[in-house]
Amino acid sequence: MDAHTRSHRSVLSIVAVLQLLVFGGLTLYSAREVFVPISFAVFISFVLYPICAWMERKGTGRLTSILINMSIVTLLLAAVVSLLIQQFLGFVNEWPLFKHRLLYSLGDLQIFFDDVVGISRDQQDLWLSQLASQSASDFWRVLGNMISGSAFSLVMMALIPIYAVLILYYRHIWVEVLCRIFPDDRRNDIMRILRLSIDAYYNFIKGMAIVYLVVGILNSVGLVVIGIPHAILFGCIAAVLTFIPYVGIIVGSLLPVAMAWITYDSIWYPVGVVGVFSLVQYLEANLIFPLAVSNRLNVNTFVMLVAIFTGGLLWGVSGMILFVPFAGILKLIADNSPGLKTLSVALGTKGKD
Repeated sequence: MDAHTRSHRSVLSIVAVLQLLVFGGLTLYSAREVFVPISFAVFISFVLYPICAWMERKGTGRLTSILINMSIVTLLLAAVVSLLIQQFLGFVNEWPLFKHRLLYSLGDLQIFFDDVVGISRDQQDLWLSQLASQSASDFWRVLGNMISGSAFSLVMMALIPIYAVLILYYRHIWVEVLCRIFPDDRRNDIMRILRLSIDAYYNFIKGMAIVYLVVGILNSVGLVVIGIPHAILFGCIAAVLTFIPYVGIIVGSLLPVAMAWITYDSIWYPVGVVGVFSLVQYLEANLIFPLAVSNRLNVNTFVMLVAIFTGGLLWGVSGMILFVPFAGILKLIADNSPGLKTLSVALGTKGKD
């Protein structure tokens, strides 16, 4: 084979990959209402499968073990959501006081811009009125999107547990279908990759649940000690947002920092919030995460950020959550496929110096 032919085939393979990415992305985006609940259900079944299989080996019926575990998960999630809703309603009830302090702080900020920056009060009022009119024009559009998004979320939350139960109950059929897609000589490889994916994701989710719980408790305790209102709500939000590397903790700290500044009108309380979150983030990165998550997804930070950003573009918040385990499973497949070693190196955390 001459150099020209090899170059031509290389160009064709690159074009084929680009076509696959484009058409795959369009398919994922256009059919996200179908793929999102199924993806959540698949990963929930990955988490519950080891427990269900253990209960079945002990003599419990398949459907009974599935329903017991799904009920426990549903109750735990309902308890967490109920706690956060109570905290949020408490925050809403204090909104008039919060609004008064916010307007007072905005007044001080206007004085600062007038005296130090040189922007007159009239110019500031003009900008604020333009911003308010633009916000009012966008209000109904945002409200409509929120209502449609909430309706879809309710439907999705109803479908996810049903899908998960059916996936677990008919798992032998799905495994057989998966094996039939590939040649017979790859059956053992497919089964090994499937077992590795389930084990890795189960251990990862179990560890991350411990991480979120510990980080949420530490955040909340730290905010309570400082005296920040609604510490549990802010602590849990910041804990959940830590799944976004580097950026999540910054976003999670904005609201409690603003609350601290408005509530106490002192720079030391926002500094205290930043100090609490920085300390907890340091403990999470160097102590809590390594101890709780022994089996990592082994995906480098750059790929993880790209996966989160891409998932957000295609599937919104659901994609930001789901595309990280997608990348981890792709890494497992690449690790166990001789023809995908280059992809394995690109996704992984280890390589030649």
